[in-house]
Amino acid sequence: MLLNENQKMIRRMARDFAESKLAPIAAEIDRTAEFPEATVKEMGSLGFLGLTTPEQYGGVGADLTSYALVVEEISRVCGSHGLTVAAHNSLGCAPIAALGTEEQKQAYLPKAAAGEALLSFGLTEAGAGSDAGGTKTTAVRDGDQWVLNGNKMWITNSHYASAIIVTAKTDLEAQGSKGISAFLVPTDTPGFTIGKKEDKLGMRASDTAPLSLEDVRIPADALLGEPNAGFKYFMKTLDGGRISIAAVALGLAVGAYETARDYAKERHQFGRPIAKFQAIEFMLADMATQIQASRQLTFEACRLKDAGEPFGQMAAMAKLHASETAMFVTDRAIQVL
Repeated sequence: MLLNENQKMIRRMARDFAESKLAPIAAEIDRTAEFPEATVKEMGSLGFLGLTTPEQYGGVGADLTSYALVVEEISRVCGSHGLTVAAHNSLGCAPIAALGTEEQKQAYLPKAAAGEALLSFGLTEAGAGSDAGGTKTTAVRDGDQWVLNGNKMWITNSHYASAIIVTAKTDLEAQGSKGISAFLVPTDTPGFTIGKKEDKLGMRASDTAPLSLEDVRIPADALLGEPNAGFKYFMKTLDGGRISIAAVALGLAVGAYETARDYAKERHQFGRPIAKFQAIEFMLADMATQIQASRQLTFEACRLKDAGEPFGQMAAMAKLHASETAMFVTDRAIQVL
């Protein structure tokens, strides 16, 4: 993969930050499940929280390849930080930049890009995850307000977000995925409750929690995009989000591979490094091969999106392959260690 000088500079900056600031705390915050507010704000000052946000709203306006490089480098050292950056950029900032009115963009994007406020995306429900059109949350118009009721689950950044994009059914008679809209809901709105943080198996410092909306009243202009067009909107949002998750998974795999490789060179048995034994060589070779395949898929999806070409299928393949590679590589890394 050929990178231009700007992309190389951004990758180097992300790697330096990850190794100097995140590596010393990554294991501890995973043990304690403590959200790393200080380093998240520092990532904002470096521009990592506004990478894909247009410059006129305080962002970097970077291409998607640069963005994915940053997510990979951060995730290589700390998956929790990587997931925080990925969700904020691709699920929070991106829909507002693409669909928001000028007033909405001015209200949310500058603070989000600067790291002064995180954003989140509330789509998933108990019965609406893979079946995203099965949304049960409702939004009913009442004069110059919308009244929202429902529940969401597994929402990233929720406790620390200033606002969450929430999907809700606005045409209650519509069937399936039709009649869904998207709304910008400030998290301090009365009736909006964020539940207990989930205790996850990995990336535990990343904040994930359920949401409850009970007669949440928001102004009519909190609607994001056109009414009843939400399914189309969040399908496009999730296409970009799949590239983000592919980059997170790629970083996790790279970090595990490098740890195992370096250990295999240092650990001696029977008079030589274990990296010289064929059983270990085969595992490391398979790990490196799968990582390279995931990298090609991920950055091809970036290239297609940057070029304005259809990228949804490639993004889905990248997410599938990279996430399975992360599982494969981390398992093999444990065997080597």
